Amino acid sequence: MEGGLLQNALIFLGAAIVCVPIAKKLGIGSVLGYIFAGILIGPFVLGLVGHEGEDVMHAAEFGVVMMLFLIGLELSPQSFWKMKNKILGLGGSQLLLSSVVLLPVFYFLFSFPFNASVALALSFAMSSTAIVLQTLKEKSIEKTAAGQSAFSVLLFQDIAVIPILAILPLLAGVQPTHETTSPNAVISFLQTHSSLTIIGAVLITFLISRYLINPFLHYIAKTGVRELFTASALFIVIGVSFLMTQVGISAALGAFLAGVLLANSEFRHELESDIEPFKGVLLGVFFTAVGSTINFQVLAEKTSQIIMAVVSIMLLKALVLAFIGRYYKISVTQNVLFALLLSQVGEFVFVLLGSIYLFKLIDKPQSDFFMATVTLSMIASPLLLFVYEKFIANHLTSSSEKPKDYKVEPEEAHQIIIAGFSHFGSTLGRFLRANNVNATILDSDSDRVALLRKMGFNVHFGDATRLDLLEAAGAAKAKIIISAIDSPDKTMELAELVKKHFPQAQLFLRAKNRTDAYDLMEKDFTNVYRESLHSSVYMGVDVLHTLGQRKYTATRKANDFIKYDTIAMKRLITAKDDMRTYISNVREEIAEQERLLNEDSKFMETKADNAWDNTPLKK
Repeated sequence: MEGGLLQNALIFLGAAIVCVPIAKKLGIGSVLGYIFAGILIGPFVLGLVGHEGEDVMHAAEFGVVMMLFLIGLELSPQSFWKMKNKILGLGGSQLLLSSVVLLPVFYFLFSFPFNASVALALSFAMSSTAIVLQTLKEKSIEKTAAGQSAFSVLLFQDIAVIPILAILPLLAGVQPTHETTSPNAVISFLQTHSSLTIIGAVLITFLISRYLINPFLHYIAKTGVRELFTASALFIVIGVSFLMTQVGISAALGAFLAGVLLANSEFRHELESDIEPFKGVLLGVFFTAVGSTINFQVLAEKTSQIIMAVVSIMLLKALVLAFIGRYYKISVTQNVLFALLLSQVGEFVFVLLGSIYLFKLIDKPQSDFFMATVTLSMIASPLLLFVYEKFIANHLTSSSEKPKDYKVEPEEAHQIIIAGFSHFGSTLGRFLRANNVNATILDSDSDRVALLRKMGFNVHFGDATRLDLLEAAGAAKAKIIISAIDSPDKTMELAELVKKHFPQAQLFLRAKNRTDAYDLMEKDFTNVYRESLHSSVYMGVDVLHTLGQRKYTATRKANDFIKYDTIAMKRLITAKDDMRTYISNVREEIAEQERLLNEDSKFMETKADNAWDNTPLKK
């Protein structure tokens, strides 16, 4: 069904709104939800969209560009420079070895000529930047060894797109023509000198970000018009991307470089918050468009061949990645995750296949066949990760594979273990140490571990939800295990693991908010601490003190409020799933808390409540 812009937008967004929550509920991730939404509205199911899905997909690819810009904003140039060895080592070896291994598949199995086989092998060595980065963010594994290694490989692949596109005409045995080069003499020169292009592009991007963008943003910020700043953020990303494409460089790479060079800007967080919503929507539409463009007619006619191609390509890529991970000494569990993360074929292959077809290295039926193969591999990737997460991860690591960094020596073991040492955990740890109570500290962020060790904290790297790590940390003899992990899902996983294997240890659990606290309380965990409760209440103490009340009296009131609120939660949890009853009960509890606190206040007014605070009351 052909329709206008508004109709298509309604269909794509509506399908995503229906399918993505279901996919998240099933635990298979939002990416697969978007793809299934596209299949549902595509020409072979409901038929709500037709061939315009391909046009939507190409437009929505800009979501990948925005994602790389945001990633660049999180990396300072210094951090990027530190990663150069990993990017060149992991990324270069992955692309080279994957291409070498895939070459015989296309040459012998599909009987393509050698030059076409080389072009296809280089293309299918690419992985999906959009799927992998979205998965890393959703599952909070960006800082793990697998996550950082996958990011390095993807970054190298994004850079490698440029020379791959440049050698396709050579493989086809044709000279660049007006169809493949720009009529502009300067741009044409840059397109045919890729090394000069890259150096020049980096230099231009640096100069623009250093001497133009910051003053420009200062000027826009002075206007005080929020939507104008949002428009400026989009203008920067689109402008840099357009400049890069004009000289034959990937728009995604250009946006990433611009983000890196703006990472130290005072406008970094403002740019992030303005672009994030557009990135999320465009990526969702992109994945939905991928689903809608699946040619089920080709799938039906060549089902066995396509499945064989998908399995062969993904298996060979996974084996290559596992070999590379092993060479770079990535642990078994992280190495398997690394291999699965990058085993699919990526969205850049749609562009490369278009060029390969344009240069007549393959014909139209073969192009359709490989388009279906790429899409099916993108669908298979989230499913494989779901299977890995649910059924494989916990059974991979044997006791003989524990890294030395995970081992806590007996003399270092303490009665308290703190899992997670970001802002919440580090505050708690410093308070305990100031009171001569030492703890064994675990954290999964390698950069944070290195920093905290320099600051004098005995922190050990590792995922505290791993049974072998807890055993190595001395959990069997610990009296108290504290979860200060930022992720509510990880906190629940750790709590259930400790309850099952280390029942002697008393659990103290961090909850992000009331809802997370309810989830833990339903599992009969009692020592649950909402991170926002105490800080917000004790801010109220300072407000009351500023208004004239004694600090001691206000602190007593705060403690009473926390006590009454904690008691109320134990009553409210029974009705939390019945919203009508829950709201009614909350109103009653609030009224009861206010009554009790008012009575306490009257009692305090009848007697001296000075304690350590004898400051005179303000009039």
